Amino acid sequence: MEEAITKTQFDFPGLINLYKGKVRDVYNIDDKYLVMVVSDRISAFDVVLPRGIPYKGQVLNQIANKFLDATADIVPNWKLSAPDPNVTIGYFAEPFRVEMVIRGYLTGHAWREYKAGKRTISGVPMPEGMKEHDRFPAPIITPATKAEEGHDEDISREEIISKELISEEDYLLMEDYTCKLFERGTIMAAEKGLILVDTKYEFGKNDGKIYLIDEIHTPDSSRYFYADGYEERQAKDMGQKQLSKEFVREWLMDRNFQGLEGQVLPEMPDEFVQEVTDRYIELYENITGEDFHKGDYSNTMIRIEENVNNFLKSL
Repeated sequence: MEEAITKTQFDFPGLINLYKGKVRDVYNIDDKYLVMVVSDRISAFDVVLPRGIPYKGQVLNQIANKFLDATADIVPNWKLSAPDPNVTIGYFAEPFRVEMVIRGYLTGHAWREYKAGKRTISGVPMPEGMKEHDRFPAPIITPATKAEEGHDEDISREEIISKELISEEDYLLMEDYTCKLFERGTIMAAEKGLILVDTKYEFGKNDGKIYLIDEIHTPDSSRYFYADGYEERQAKDMGQKQLSKEFVREWLMDRNFQGLEGQVLPEMPDEFVQEVTDRYIELYENITGEDFHKGDYSNTMIRIEENVNNFLKSL
């Protein structure tokens, strides 16, 4: 099995600082550019799992690039180039500390809240009488604070504005962008026989202008169903076949882990790691409609460093 990319520590020219997220290592170059290296780390329940998933980073990076290009007419985004299978380089933008989550269906976190008896999420009402995976009458935006560590927390539009996390003008523009991006993603998914169930977008600001940043419509930030058989499965309460990392969460929950205090993280055997790799490649090919071509894993650190340095020299 290939050695997954779980840690990077590059010293690129002009490096000011390095931010290590759950999956991405983001290198700030002269406060002008960001080099985002998408690792093979995988997180669930806001916990980074101990083993990486080979090719997962490449899958995420290349899906995100496809959708950044396909939505650039809706909102300006941070991307300049993707010089390596695991790397995107773009403009520096100061991120808003709120994620814009949009949901078309009662699934995942929203369903867990609903099942617990709650009928609002992030201050947004959810209709009575729904069951898991039902479609909402219209998509709902349920923002969450972006935590440095631990769990993100739901937050309402009113709280965001009253706490001055984001100005009302900026927030309303981000809501508009969120709806339009979700609509575009829904159309593109339908063309591939898929349903875009829910997703999240992150935005930042540079010189007074709002940019879409980070990833978009990847299986880490989004959930997809197969359209074929959706209605029949709902009618028979059969559950839905998902194209997301929800199956990893379900594997963990089956082993009594949801990221809660005192719970022990189960070990991931080689067979499961390989299954996750295969599922991510399946996701890529279904979402993009293209064959996946594995990057060279023989010396990934040298490959990434050379590709990034060559691009930075061209700026």
